[in-house]
Amino acid sequence: MVIKVVRGNPTPEELAAALAVVRARAAAASAVPPGAPAPRDSWSDPSRIAAHHLPHPGPASWTRTYWPS
Repeated sequence: MVIKVVRGNPTPEELAAALAVVRARAAAASAVPPGAPAPRDSWSDPSRIAAHHLPHPGPASWTRTYWPS
């Protein structure tokens, strides 16, 4: 594995941290058996959005909603 710094001047500690992250991700990817579905990333999981409580219907429910324009 070759890592090339294309911009900036990282310290040896920063390079070690970046390499640790890359190696951990590679180890996790290689631990998945062949043919198994890839694990879902929590950010792309639609169920995390549904986990929030929605306002209950009622006469003043519009005051508890927020829809950015």
